[in-house]
Amino acid sequence: MIELINVCKSFDDNIVLDNVNLTIPDGETIVIIGRSGAGKSVILKHIIGLMKPDLGQVIVDGQDITRLDGKELNELRVKFGMLFQGAALFDSLDVRDNVAFNLIEHTRMDEGIINNRVTECLELVGLRGIEHLSPAELSGGMRKRVGLARAICMNPKIILYDEPTTGVDPIMADAVNDLIKDLQAKLKTTAVAVTHDMTSAYKIADRIAMLYKGKIVEIGTPEEIKNTKNPVVRQFITGAATGPITEDS
Repeated sequence: MIELINVCKSFDDNIVLDNVNLTIPDGETIVIIGRSGAGKSVILKHIIGLMKPDLGQVIVDGQDITRLDGKELNELRVKFGMLFQGAALFDSLDVRDNVAFNLIEHTRMDEGIINNRVTECLELVGLRGIEHLSPAELSGGMRKRVGLARAICMNPKIILYDEPTTGVDPIMADAVNDLIKDLQAKLKTTAVAVTHDMTSAYKIADRIAMLYKGKIVEIGTPEEIKNTKNPVVRQFITGAATGPITEDS
């Protein structure tokens, strides 16, 4: 479903992605881990076409998106859903209009069908009867779930998660992880998540990839990552203050 081939990206003299290669099969959930500023979100932006690589290819559902024009990119993005860090709800819209936003913008569905789809998506994330509430009336966990309902509203082939457990307490974070797993099982979408929360990574991932100094330094199942012998990966996943990462900083 997604393939990054020799992707390079720099900002001035800062090399963020250095010949990154990553293949994500249809239906897989892959979690990209790494330190803040390592380039995890830059990978997401390349996958959805918000950034173009300096070199390399980004293949999504058989299309090299680096070669698409603006109109073609917009058509491709309909295949995506995204849960932003902090949910990124529109404060001026109620829950119904937040969840329905892409349906209103990109389809000609009548209001009744849209309302039914909003209700269905809210029920999938464990919420009902809150369509009239404003984002300001929601708890952090509810905002995350509304954001997830919006992400799935267009029946996407691919869902991107940017730090899905940031900003909520550990109990709600575990509930968000369970919800992500349940949705993946029901919807069979391909998912890419970026996080530095290892509890979340271990729970939701089919595979975990670590990005360090612009490269994928290891990729494997959660069990393989837990048992890694790579000193860089081991320092990160254990949160040790000393090791090769801090020595290189």
